[in-house]
Amino acid sequence: MKKTLAYTHDELVDMIKNRNQQAFAYLYDNYSRAIFGIINNIVTCTEEAEDVLQNTFVKIWNNFESYDSTKGRLYTWMINIARNMAIDCTRSKHEKNKSKIQDSIDDVYVINNTYADTNGTDAIGLKAVVDSLKDDYKLMIQLAYYKGYTQDEISKELNIPLGTVKTRVRNALLKLRELSKEKIQA
Repeated sequence: MKKTLAYTHDELVDMIKNRNQQAFAYLYDNYSRAIFGIINNIVTCTEEAEDVLQNTFVKIWNNFESYDSTKGRLYTWMINIARNMAIDCTRSKHEKNKSKIQDSIDDVYVINNTYADTNGTDAIGLKAVVDSLKDDYKLMIQLAYYKGYTQDEISKELNIPLGTVKTRVRNALLKLRELSKEKIQA
């Protein structure tokens, strides 16, 4: 029968600060399941959650001197590290996916850009109608419909309020409708 050790909170903290690997193994054995549950709720992929758990305990070991028992319990400190690492993992995965998607979109845009400009809008005379708009309306249409920007992205790109972008896009579309009707009637 295996003898199980038990440490008080303060004993455990002191031993780990003194780099006692047996105490750290005890910490892992007694807290890893609970911490894994928290990580897995954020990351949702079991394999990635296991990696984050491993990295969390490496970070706890490497940064244990920064733990201050006057600021909170050891478990709370470890949960905060685990939570932050899980969020970082999710964000980096999201950014990688966003980058891959954006690269694909850019490729499609480059391949189809010539075709879209020559065959799409020119065939029905829309390019001439858009070119007849005021410069700020023309810019809104070009960014929103030709380059595929969202209104929020236009706001950030031009450094103008989102409400202004929405108003200008709406007014530009109304003006386009008016000009298109005139062109059809002529």
